[in-house]
Amino acid sequence: MTETQAEAPTQEAAEPDLRVHLDALLHQRKMTAADLAERVGIHPNNLSNLRLGKFSMLKRSTLVAVCRELECQPGDLLTVE
Repeated sequence: MTETQAEAPTQEAAEPDLRVHLDALLHQRKMTAADLAERVGIHPNNLSNLRLGKFSMLKRSTLVAVCRELECQPGDLLTVE
């Protein structure tokens, strides 16, 4: 391949990463994940998946309940980086 035939560098758009700050919020409020799961009324495994960012969907009612219990805004809990 000659210089004129060189391939243009491919630039893939990197998908933004969603960061979950639940552990930090729990620590600041001196609350355990088990306590939050019980207060919000979700299974601890589902809360664990949220903490780890291993979810594809987050119900509005769950987000509202978590924010209410932690006295935070959705932007305090989730950020896009």
